[in-house]
Amino acid sequence: MADIRTKPDPVWSRARAFVAESLRDNQEDFTSGPIGRALGLLAIPMMLEMSMEAIFAIVDIAFVSRLGTSAVAAVGITEALITVLYAVAIGLGTGVTAMVARRIGAHRPDAAAHVAGQAIWVGAAFSLAIGAIGVTYAPDLLRIMGAEDAVISQGSGFTAVMLGGSASILFLFLLNAAFRGAGDAPIALRALTIANGANILLDPCLIFGLGPFPELGVTGAAVATTIGRSIGVLYLFRALFSNDGRLHLTVHHLAFDWPIVRRMLAISAGGVGQFLISTSSWIALMRIVAIYGSGPVAAYTIALRVIEFAILPAWGLGNAAATLVGQNLGAGKPERANRSVWYAASYNVGCMTVLGVLLLVFAPDIVGWFSNQPDVLAYGASCLRILGIGYPAYAIGMIVVQALNGAGDTRSPAIMNFICFWIVQIPLAFWTAEALGLGPNGVFTAIVVSESILSAAAALYFRTGRWRRQKA
Repeated sequence: MADIRTKPDPVWSRARAFVAESLRDNQEDFTSGPIGRALGLLAIPMMLEMSMEAIFAIVDIAFVSRLGTSAVAAVGITEALITVLYAVAIGLGTGVTAMVARRIGAHRPDAAAHVAGQAIWVGAAFSLAIGAIGVTYAPDLLRIMGAEDAVISQGSGFTAVMLGGSASILFLFLLNAAFRGAGDAPIALRALTIANGANILLDPCLIFGLGPFPELGVTGAAVATTIGRSIGVLYLFRALFSNDGRLHLTVHHLAFDWPIVRRMLAISAGGVGQFLISTSSWIALMRIVAIYGSGPVAAYTIALRVIEFAILPAWGLGNAAATLVGQNLGAGKPERANRSVWYAASYNVGCMTVLGVLLLVFAPDIVGWFSNQPDVLAYGASCLRILGIGYPAYAIGMIVVQALNGAGDTRSPAIMNFICFWIVQIPLAFWTAEALGLGPNGVFTAIVVSESILSAAAALYFRTGRWRRQKA
C-alpha cells in the first residue's frame, strides 16, 4: 500500500501556487475572468502591504515601551498628530488610485502614467508645507494635544522628525496608491517590506545607541522610521522609471498638467476630508482619554497599534475592491464592479469576525507584550475587547467605503464620516466617559457605536448605485 503521507495535497499546492503568483509581477487583466481570482491576486499583496504599514507602528512601540510610560505617551500623542498627515496622504492616494485604475481599465497606460507623474508634484507641495510646520511648532503641537511636561520634553524631537520627514510618508502612500490602481500591488508590497526591514534594523540602534550609533531615545524611533520609509520611496521611484510593470514613467509624464492636477485634487478632496474627519475625531478622543492621565493614554496607544495591525490587512482587501471597481468602470463593466464589492465584503466579514473573537479572548495577553503596568494592562485589555465586538460591522463598511473611493465618489463617504464621527462619536464619547462615569471605557464604546452606524449607512448608499455614474 502506498504511503499516503508522500502524496502531495492538491488543495495546498494550488493555494501555495496562487499566493506565489499574486506576489509576482504579472500582466493579469482584472476586468475579465473569475472575480474571485482577480480579487485574490490583488488582495493578497495588498493585505500584506497593509500589514507592513502596521509593522512600522508595532516595532516602534515595542522598542519605545522600554523607555517608560512617558515615552509611549509621547509616541501616542504624536501619532494622533501624524494621523492628520496620514489623512492627507491616504486621501490624496484615493484620487490617484481612482484615476489610475480608470485609465488602466480603459487600456490607456500612457494616461495612467501621466496621472502618476502629476501625483509627484502634488506630493512635493504638501511635503514642504507640512514639514515646515512640524519642525517649527513640534512642542506647541504636543502642548495643544494636552501632553504633560515630561511628555513634551521627551517627545518633541520625535514629533519634529516625523513631521519634518513628511515627504517619506506622502510619497510612499501616493506612489503605492498609483501602483495599486494599476494592479501592480506586488511592487507596493516590496517597497514597504524594504522600508520595514531598514526600520527594524535601525530602531534599536538609534533608540538605545548600539555600536557606533548615537543614543537618541524616542527620537531615534522617528529617525529610523523616516530613513526606512525614504529607502522604500527610492525603490518606488526606481520601479516607476523602469519598464517592468503597468506604470512606466518617462520625463514627458512629469510635465506639469494643471487640469489633471485639478481633477486629482477634486477627487482627493473628499478622500482627504474623510480621513481628516475620522482622524481629527481620533485626536479628540485622545484628548478625552488624556484627562485620565498618561496610563490610559499609553493603554489606548498600545491598543490602537494592535487594532491597526489586525485591521490593516482587511483594509488591504478594501483596496483590492477599490482597484477592481475603478478598472471595471473604466472598462465599461459596472455590474462586474458591483459583484466584486460584495464578494470582497463576504470574505472580510468572515476574517474580521475571527479576529474579533481572538481579541475578546486574548486581550490581556496581547497588551502584556507591550507593558506590565497595571493601569495600562487594564485599560488596554478593555479597549481591545470593546472594539473587538464591532469587528463584523466594521468589515462591511471598510469594503464599501473603499469601493466608493475607487469609483471616484469620495464626497459621499466624507459626509457619512462627518455625521458618524463629529455628530455622533465625539459627543457620545464625552457623555459616556464623563456623564455616565465610564471613563476611557466610555470612549471605546462610542467608537463601536459610531463605526457600526457608518457601516450601515455606507452599505445602504452603495445599493443605490449612484457611484456607477461617477467620473474619474
